[in-house]
Amino acid sequence: MWSLLALAGVATAQVTAVFPNGDTNPAKPEFYPIGAQVNQTSMSRLLTLNGIDDFCLYGPPEEGPDSLIGNVEPIVVAYCSKPRNNARLIPDGAIHSAHLIKTPLYVQISGMWDGTTANIPAGDSGGELDPHGAENKGNPVGGNVTTNLANGQDIFYEEWMMFISFDQFCLRICTAEDPAKGVTAALQCEHELDIMGCRFVMAIEDHYKSNNTFTECDGEAAAPPGLYPLPGGGYSTFRQRFTGTWTNSADNSTGMFTVGQTVTPSAPAFWPKTSNCFTYSTISNGVDFANLMVTAAPTVLAKGASSVVSGVSSTSQAVVTTPTKVPTMASQAPSATPLTDSEGKVTGTAAAPSASASKPASGASGLVVPAIAAVGAVAGGILAVF
Repeated sequence: MWSLLALAGVATAQVTAVFPNGDTNPAKPEFYPIGAQVNQTSMSRLLTLNGIDDFCLYGPPEEGPDSLIGNVEPIVVAYCSKPRNNARLIPDGAIHSAHLIKTPLYVQISGMWDGTTANIPAGDSGGELDPHGAENKGNPVGGNVTTNLANGQDIFYEEWMMFISFDQFCLRICTAEDPAKGVTAALQCEHELDIMGCRFVMAIEDHYKSNNTFTECDGEAAAPPGLYPLPGGGYSTFRQRFTGTWTNSADNSTGMFTVGQTVTPSAPAFWPKTSNCFTYSTISNGVDFANLMVTAAPTVLAKGASSVVSGVSSTSQAVVTTPTKVPTMASQAPSATPLTDSEGKVTGTAAAPSASASKPASGASGLVVPAIAAVGAVAGGILAVF
């Protein structure tokens, strides 16, 4: 049975980061200088989410069958869609779809991809990453996130969560709170539903139906994962079921414990509505993977238009070396191109709110099984993540 939770008295938690920046990270998020060569063996763990074509994901530092996400959560590294953060670069064509949503409480990106280009073994159902981890040191240790989508400035935020597997991804960065409803950043970026997957936890109704598309939208905030608002106030809560063991340090006696509910809901509280949407044909990193040289300032997409980033520094031309590892792709995606009108002008497509916007999610079928099968299998070891 679900429990009742009154959140009105919850104290406001930290929104901006208090954890220190990781030792392997640059001091701040920034693009590689013009003239530099992207470091495909970088150990940077700094993620940035600044746009539909400017974001980072985590993946194993080394390839191989043992590099399952569940095995390497503490040591995953950053792979970015643009040359930035002294991180590794995601090759063109690896991101099959991406959907960016900006809400009053969080920013979020999700989609499908070829995670094998980021050292995730084919077929790996992946796991959940967050700033806490089994030992509260973060997964990965030293992992940090930034975004400029909340107020135009690059800010380190405390709470975030990511589901990542060989074929799909989703990342949420919690940028604000709603004290009136008792919603903290920690609740909105709940990190203990680690076998429920992207569609359930991040309330993405069309997660499995929106492949090969790229959209950027405003949106309303979803209910915090696992919380179901009640008509009279407060929430009914769902917590993932987990059975583990405990040890008494005094006498080394052990026992079993079980937490969570036996009945799993079929969907989140509701599917949040979106508006002011723009659609793009594809995205591109702007770098030749044959040499990984940064030869120009990046071009980024936003609100249906493309623009060249200003203020990118330059450096002495790097000596071109043979990249240590260049992912092989069946085909490379073309350069990033927003949709255009009949005169060739960049337009994007402003879309009305979805007809299914903000509708109750009860009765939705096919949620839990695909979510568990695709991202977050218990076999991946992710139940250790709290």
